[in-house]
Amino acid sequence: MRENRLKSIWARGEAVVNGWLAIPASFSAEVMAHQGFDSLTVDMQHGVIDYQTAVTMLQAISTTPVMPLARVPWNDPGQLMKILDAGVYGVICPMINTRAQAEALVGACKYPPRGFRSWGPVRASIYAGADYGDRANDDVIVMPMIETAEAVQNLDEILSVPGVDAIYVGPSDLSLALGCKPRLDQTDPPVVEAQQKIVEACKRHGVVAGIHNSTAAYALKMIAAGYQFVTLASDSRFLAAKAAEEVAAVRKSGVTAGTLPAY
Repeated sequence: MRENRLKSIWARGEAVVNGWLAIPASFSAEVMAHQGFDSLTVDMQHGVIDYQTAVTMLQAISTTPVMPLARVPWNDPGQLMKILDAGVYGVICPMINTRAQAEALVGACKYPPRGFRSWGPVRASIYAGADYGDRANDDVIVMPMIETAEAVQNLDEILSVPGVDAIYVGPSDLSLALGCKPRLDQTDPPVVEAQQKIVEACKRHGVVAGIHNSTAAYALKMIAAGYQFVTLASDSRFLAAKAAEEVAAVRKSGVTAGTLPAY
């Protein structure tokens, strides 16, 4: 089976730099896959990516060593199993608030006897290798999202579930749950304290802590705090930010279409 490089990175005590794919296009995914990320996550929860498009994006990523992940829409066994069969090496699942929900998530991602995942790795066995079934239970990453006050309250129970490899902080939903404005790169004390509490709990349980960031500066701050999986913005945010920057530079110069000399 193709090595899951993320687990090797974590075993060395290092942090994974993850990219986020919100644009439903294989070419966009291919471009992102050549920018130096350790992994790329296809976001199927928010945005406009459907399953068929996601498969083409995974095919584009597979031309590189980048590890393919997906955020599923919900803790639904059918959706989890289907995207795993498509060849992702890890799933991020939103709104996991209790131990029972975490156990159900792990169960859907593991073949018997460790879980109840149905057999049928149609593309996974092509991408990962013929021995996929022998190693998938150990190599596929299961990553619940911690993004509510209830999840923070039940953190130790969630982290103690066998098969939970990492957790992923959703700062915007966590902010809402704690009475703050939803945003990334949080500085509001209740959210900052919760983020610190989460990473400390992960260290106690030997579980990797992950978080979504808007900027490299904040991601570095989170790595220093102990997070070992940091996402940088998203393809759509990069596109919008760079386009806005270049347009603003031209506008600022004062040279616009209306001031150009006539020919």
